[in-house]
Amino acid sequence: MKINVHTHHITAQQGIIEIINQYPLTVDNTLPTYTVGIHPWYIQEERLEEELALLEEQLQQPNCLAIGECGLDKKINISLNLQIEVFKRQLLLAEKYKKAVILHVVSAYQEVIQIKKELQITVPLIIHGFNKKEQVAESLWKNGFYLSFGKHLIYNEALRSTFLKVPREQLFLETDDAKEITIEDVYTVASALDMNIEAIIEQNYKTVFNR
Repeated sequence: MKINVHTHHITAQQGIIEIINQYPLTVDNTLPTYTVGIHPWYIQEERLEEELALLEEQLQQPNCLAIGECGLDKKINISLNLQIEVFKRQLLLAEKYKKAVILHVVSAYQEVIQIKKELQITVPLIIHGFNKKEQVAESLWKNGFYLSFGKHLIYNEALRSTFLKVPREQLFLETDDAKEITIEDVYTVASALDMNIEAIIEQNYKTVFNR
């Protein structure tokens, strides 16, 4: 069984579990496994309360496995203070309903680590699309974060040594919004690095998402 922990595209292939990223205002809750979150790119203050209320409704659906993606992005024009407020409110909802969180983080890893500590978050937090240096990875895994690798594992050979150092129980694989690669492509590269990767990811999926 292969797990695509974060994708924007449904392929519905046999033997693959796809966790589909969705947004509060456009949720299809007939999907077998999905996440719902307020992405920092799409924060709009005037509809924030409506979206948070819809998000809380979705978290009570058994096939909504996590909040996501949400997080912090320092390279966009939306105020970081507003992003932090929206992020914290989603983390507290995740804690309330005991759901994992898929994180979008750009140039804000220290802030995310600090917020996890400040709010005493106990649910699993997964950094999606990880492609940074080993030092950043180590800081994250030592603070209890999971790291999910996607297309950069295929195209960036330097990232592979980082992938090998991440504790096996804190690993996931994904395709995100990439259309040019499949989850099998990511697994092919990951399996060449660690022949047990399929069993490892499957176990992590069961542990993190209580499946």
